[in-house]
Amino acid sequence: MNREDPSVAWKPLGKTGVHYWLVQRMAKTCGVDTARAAEDGDLELEAWADMVQRCRSCQWVDGCERWLSRQRTEAAAPPDDCVNARLLALLAERQDMK
Repeated sequence: MNREDPSVAWKPLGKTGVHYWLVQRMAKTCGVDTARAAEDGDLELEAWADMVQRCRSCQWVDGCERWLSRQRTEAAAPPDDCVNARLLALLAERQDMK
């Protein structure tokens, strides 16, 4: 994306701390233990940082917070609107297999 392109609205990234915790909450709600995933070699530090960075650029933050607040159990499937849904589903599947 080029900030000089007038057809693309530029939006600053969200606060790192806020999105770190959103990713952590989303992972837990989806049944993913991020510490275990790291220990098992399924989630490298760079991949974790990429997840937080993707979250920081996401336009669905309000929807994410609403979705998370409505979840009452862990191991819910990640919502399609989550920019990290595919990776979270893969990590949950790997942890279920172990």
